[in-house]
Amino acid sequence: MALMAGLDIDDALAKRMRKLGIRDEDLDETFTRGTGAGGQKINKTSSTVVLRHLPTGTEIRCQKERSQTQNRYWARVELCDRLQTQKQEAKLAEQNEREKKRRQSRPRPRGLQEKILKTKRERSEVKRGRGRVRGGD
Repeated sequence: MALMAGLDIDDALAKRMRKLGIRDEDLDETFTRGTGAGGQKINKTSSTVVLRHLPTGTEIRCQKERSQTQNRYWARVELCDRLQTQKQEAKLAEQNEREKKRRQSRPRPRGLQEKILKTKRERSEVKRGRGRVRGGD
């Protein structure tokens, strides 16, 4: 177990946070009163964790457990999940953009090009037939 700002975090989570570039200094952590089921304990104690990652503006609210310490842990896990998903989506969007440009700039297949030109010739013949009618004297 690693100790981060008075919170016992297992080594796997600490390693994952380092890998994602999440530092404890970048987190703004506040506690609010819980709502919902849980009885008097949840209604009187500030066990709900609101965790903000300042560089990205991502906000996590966690009230899984009645314990503030456990909620702090789960909020960090959820933050890691969300940031990892955002990074994967950004990487995928970038890859899709590269693929789209590659598809757009490659030449058309010969059969398709010939078909397009054939339709253009047929269309031009139709348009040529629409010329002004002249007297056939």
